[in-house]
Amino acid sequence: MTSNVSIALLQLQDTVYFNESQVPDSVIHYTIAAAVAMCLCLIGIVGNIIVCWFLLFRIQRNKYTVYIMNLVAADLLLLTFAVLVMMVNINTLVGSNPDFKGNAEFDTFLEIIYDLSLYSGMYFLTAISMERCISVLFPLWYRNYRPKKLSVIMCVFLWILGCTESLIKNLTCPSEDFRSQTPVCTGVEIMTFTLSICICLPLMILSSVTLLIAIKRTFRDRYPPRLYIIIIAAVFIFILSVIPINFLWFLLYFRRLPSIQDTLGLYFASIISAALSSTANPYIYFIVGRVWKQKSNNSIHDALHRAFKAEEDEKEDLKCEEEKTSSNTGETNSTSCNSDQTQSSNDTNKENIL
Repeated sequence: MTSNVSIALLQLQDTVYFNESQVPDSVIHYTIAAAVAMCLCLIGIVGNIIVCWFLLFRIQRNKYTVYIMNLVAADLLLLTFAVLVMMVNINTLVGSNPDFKGNAEFDTFLEIIYDLSLYSGMYFLTAISMERCISVLFPLWYRNYRPKKLSVIMCVFLWILGCTESLIKNLTCPSEDFRSQTPVCTGVEIMTFTLSICICLPLMILSSVTLLIAIKRTFRDRYPPRLYIIIIAAVFIFILSVIPINFLWFLLYFRRLPSIQDTLGLYFASIISAALSSTANPYIYFIVGRVWKQKSNNSIHDALHRAFKAEEDEKEDLKCEEEKTSSNTGETNSTSCNSDQTQSSNDTNKENIL
C-alpha cells in the first residue's frame, strides 16, 4: 500500500466515476465529512500554534516540556497535512480536475508527512507517559540517575523512528503491491500494526493505569499534579484515534471490509478521530492548567505555566493555595508564597532544563 490516503482516494475516484448510480449520496456524504474534518483541523491548528508560541518564548523548559513541545509540533504537522489531504479529497469528489498533473507524487508526499506526524506523535505520547510512570515506580533512581539529556535524545530518536516507519510504509508498498498482498506489504502492515497496537497501546494503557493508582493512593486529600491529568486525558483521547486507524487499514489489507462505502466511511472516521486527538491536546492543557475557583490570574500563560510545572513546584503551589484559603490575612501569606514559588521555580528549572 502506498499509504492509507492513496487507497481511499482511488476508491473515491471509483465511486465517482465507475459507480454512477451512487454518486449523488456518496459525494454529499463524503464532502460533508471532509469539510467537518477540515474545520476540526483548523481549530486544532490555532490551539497548537498558541501552545507552541508560549512553550518557545514564554515558558521555561524542563524535562517534560521538551516532550510536550515535540508532541505539539507533531500535532501541528498532522493537522496541517490533514487539511491538505481533505482538500485533495474534496477536489477528487467535486473538482473539475481531480486527476491533475503530479497527483500521484503529491499524494505520496502528503502521505509520508501525515504518517510521520501521526507515528511520531504516538511515540512522544508513549514516551512522556512512560517516563512519568517510571518516576512514580522508581522515584529514587529517577531523581538521582536519570540522564539529564534523556528528553532531547529520546525526541530525536522518536522523530527518526517515525520518519523511518513512514518512509518504509509509503515507499516499499505501492498501491499495486498493496492490492496484490505481496510479502513485503504483508510484512510492512504487520510491522505497523505491531508497533502501534501491540507495543505503544499497551504501554500507554499501563502507564495511565499506574498514574491513576498513584493518584488514588498518594493524592487522596489534595489535587493531583496537573501533568498526571494531562497525560491520562491525552492518552485516552489518542486511543480513540489510534485503534480505528490501525484496525481499519489492517482489515482493509486482508480484505475484511466488504464494500467501498464501508471502507470510505471508516477512512473519514479515522481522519476525524486523528484530528480530534491532535485538536484536543492544546485545549486539555488550557483546561487542566486553569484554576477554576479563581476568577483572576487565569491567562493562557498562567494556565500553561501551571499545566507544565514540575511536580515539586506544583506541590509548593498547592501548599500556598491551601494557606490562602485558610488564612484571614491573605496578603502576607500571598507575598510569602509568591516569593517561595519564584525561588522554587528557579531552582527546579535550573535542575530540570532538558
